[in-house]
Amino acid sequence: MMSNTKANNFIRVSYQEMYDTFNRILMASGFEEQKAAMCAEVFTTNSVEGIYTHGVNRFAKFIKFVAEGYVKADEEATRVDALGSFERWDGKCGPGPINAIRCTEAAMALASKNTIGCVALANTNHWMRAGYYGQFAAKKGFALIAWTNTLGNMPAWGAKDSRLGNNPMVFAVPFASSPIVMDTAMSQYSYGAIDLYKLKGEKLPTIGGHDKNGELTDDPTLIAETRRVLPIGFWKGAGMSLLLDVMATILSAGLATHEISKLPVEYAMSQVFIAIDLSKLSNASVIYQAITKIIDDYHQSVSTKQNERVRFPGERIEKTRNENLAEGIPVSENVWKEIVTLLA
Repeated sequence: MMSNTKANNFIRVSYQEMYDTFNRILMASGFEEQKAAMCAEVFTTNSVEGIYTHGVNRFAKFIKFVAEGYVKADEEATRVDALGSFERWDGKCGPGPINAIRCTEAAMALASKNTIGCVALANTNHWMRAGYYGQFAAKKGFALIAWTNTLGNMPAWGAKDSRLGNNPMVFAVPFASSPIVMDTAMSQYSYGAIDLYKLKGEKLPTIGGHDKNGELTDDPTLIAETRRVLPIGFWKGAGMSLLLDVMATILSAGLATHEISKLPVEYAMSQVFIAIDLSKLSNASVIYQAITKIIDDYHQSVSTKQNERVRFPGERIEKTRNENLAEGIPVSENVWKEIVTLLA
């Protein structure tokens, strides 16, 4: 059921309608039933939890990549090497969300046996939202560290041209009903976020990149024109991006950012998934208490905003999820029309 919102020609789409629409399009695009359901769930969950840039806003592009053969609907990651608590997998250019779920599960299985498990994945596609896999693991009692490389879309600090990827990374730890999940790209804003602010006709909350004159700006349109996003922490984020690319490349034996950048589009990326089974640790019985004390102290932070407390990473998601389940998921009317036309 769709209803209009007041601002910027956005509409509200129910979870069920969005899921059903995605599922039908995926099935029509060559996905077998189980894989279609998995992908539809990832895209819809990302959207209902407020990560529209890696949910509904990315869906049409995902289907385009399927049609063009970059995402192979009938392929899935398989293990090619096993060395104790470390495994190497080949994604075979299958759907990124499915490959990421499979490799998160494989890392968790290794951790169940060895306390810690690491899976490195080559030749995969965009996993959409890193935080999804962090939540997936944390809700099952595992801590997760995972990251991906990308094509070159971010300049090194002091450079004009983009030779680094913004290389999204997630840290996740189970905690009560809301896992602590830090999902971040190495750029101040992802290109998906920049596109969303453009769509809404709004400025970024802080500076996010350079304009054509090399000046820092909060204007998403100017940043989109130059493709010069700002690394988080300036030189620190640039350095982290470089090392994440190096680690993903050597562990997976896959492509590096400079190689992905030479491909027609962004695909065949390299990813790493590290899971830790917290129940295996000698202090397992007091972990929840320790995290609770850390978060209690964190919540004592004096907020700069009146009547609003400082929240830990991932804490807002539950509120957003509940609102969007009750009211419908906000979607640009044009974005939804483009998706619905895929049913024709």
